[in-house]
Formats: sequence, C-alpha cells, structure tokens
Amino acid sequence: MPTLIDMIPSGARHVSGEGYLDGQMLVAMPGMGDARFSRAVIYMCAHSADGAMGIIVNQPAPNIRFPDILAQLDIVSDAESILLPSSAEQISVLRGGPVETGRGFVLHSADFYIENSTLPIDEGISLTATLDILKAIATGGGPASAVLALGYAGWAPGQLETEIQANGWLNCPADMDLIFHTPLDNKYEKCLRKLGIDPAMLSEEAGHA
Repeated sequence: MPTLIDMIPSGARHVSGEGYLDGQMLVAMPGMGDARFSRAVIYMCAHSADGAMGIIVNQPAPNIRFPDILAQLDIVSDAESILLPSSAEQISVLRGGPVETGRGFVLHSADFYIENSTLPIDEGISLTATLDILKAIATGGGPASAVLALGYAGWAPGQLETEIQANGWLNCPADMDLIFHTPLDNKYEKCLRKLGIDPAMLSEEAGHA
C-alpha cells in the first residue's frame, strides 16, 4: 500500500520556491465551475512542476464524528469512545477532496512527528496519514491541534496554474487559527477578508464581465 510520501509528486515533497504555493491557502472564486470546490478553502500540502496536493479545510464530512472513525477502525471500542479525551471529541472530520476519499489524512500542528510517516509542510503544520496518529490522539498523546480529512484535492502538472490563470483561485498565507480553530462556516469569509476582500462585494461582482 502506498504511503503518504509516495502519493505526493516527488518534486513537490520539500520544494518551496517562487510561484509555488506550498503552505498557502487556496480560496475558490465565486465563479468556480467545479461544484466540488464551491467556496472551498484548501491548505496546500505540496506544489511543484510535478503537480499539487491539498486538503479542503472547510467542508464537513456528512454525519461522521471522529469517535465514530476510531470505533470503525477498531482503535477504540464503542464503550471506550465515551472515555476519549475532550481534545479527540472536538476534532473535525472533513471532506478533504475528491481523490482517495476512503483514506484519512490528519493535518496537524508540528508538535507531533512520526518518522517516515509525517510530512512537515511549514514551520507550524504537518500532515500524517497513518493509524498511529489516530491512536495517539485517542490516548491524549497526539498533536495540540488537528483535523481529519477524508480524501484530498490533487492536480496534474500545470493544471493548478491553468486554473489560477483562469481566475478560479485566489491564494493567501496559511493561518493556523483559521485551519484548526475557526468554525467551518466562517473560514471562506475569513480568508477573503484576510485578502482585503469584502465577501459581499465579491459575490456581487462575480456575474459581471
């Protein structure tokens, strides 16, 4: 089974240079033609000439709670789920994107690291996709902040650049508070305001040439 590292284009793993969006937030424009990304806010985990990969951080996975995931994976029993630490109870389960939707990815603060499993993205945020991090969270030994995403968003070489040129996306610096501590319904507007954009004005202008 491929690891998280295997799934990310090799040139994107630890490359961050001019024109690349590693560690940035992508914000969908109102005219986004793909309904799967309507009003999406995406944290970019990797971006290079070989492609891109990110996690949508403002779309909830419907009717799925983090304790339910732990029970389904036999990490805890149904009875034990009642005794989970409050930090585990509060973790959001997100629809991370349309690729590999049956696979879980934990986006988390950089105070937690598993050798050969955790991908550091920037100074404050990392990504881990193994059961070990779920077990650590269940016992209170996981990262201080985390979200669990089912699936991810992926782009072929040049695809994201083309979408940006077609005014499909805006981008802004990442914000740990936005990723981990802002209510899902508020993340899109918060990103726009961070860019100095009034969400109401943007939506009004979206239909005009």
